[in-house]
Amino acid sequence: MLIDAHLHEKKFSADSFISLDMIIKKADELGLDGICITDHDSNAIRAEAAALSKKTGVLIITGAEVLTLEGDMTVFGLDRLPEKTVHANELIRITEAAGGVAICSHPYRQNNRGMGDFIRDLPLVRGIEAFNGSTPKHHNLKAYDLSLELNVAALGGSDAHVIDQVGKFATWMPDWVRDESSFIHAVKRGLTLPAAYNNGSYEVYGNDFYYKEASF
Repeated sequence: MLIDAHLHEKKFSADSFISLDMIIKKADELGLDGICITDHDSNAIRAEAAALSKKTGVLIITGAEVLTLEGDMTVFGLDRLPEKTVHANELIRITEAAGGVAICSHPYRQNNRGMGDFIRDLPLVRGIEAFNGSTPKHHNLKAYDLSLELNVAALGGSDAHVIDQVGKFATWMPDWVRDESSFIHAVKRGLTLPAAYNNGSYEVYGNDFYYKEASF
């Protein structure tokens, strides 16, 4: 099961240029099994995504990329998002209380939206976005190393805002991941691996890690 775990759709992410239909078509062309729509501080696309998922048979999970006072996190399973900017600890607390999961987004991106080494000070870390399609390779490598250090789930997502970026990176998950609940369960159990699209197919990376030598 391969899922692009970080995508922005243009209705609710003002900096995106791609529609949900465009994303689904591109994901199918790439051979992805599912997608996560994680708009900026919004999960308002949930109903549309659920209807389209039922119609097309494509797994579409709706989360949100939420900006905390320390940086971005993608959250899943949280129906009601905070109405104001909160600390990362608080976002994790309310997400966990709702049965969801919060993932540290692009930790080492240098735009004041990555939490960086602050992640080590969080009381609970469930997952780290190790491969992010809008982040330089050396920052992705630091994020991957941090996931190994903390022994938490490493995920991949394109962070696509334009069609050519869709599916650049993805997350491998067990085949029993079929909905939001099982997606959350897999992350919490650490049953994820980052993957990269290269030369027409996906390469999945585990502890025998070769991303440092990859050409993309």
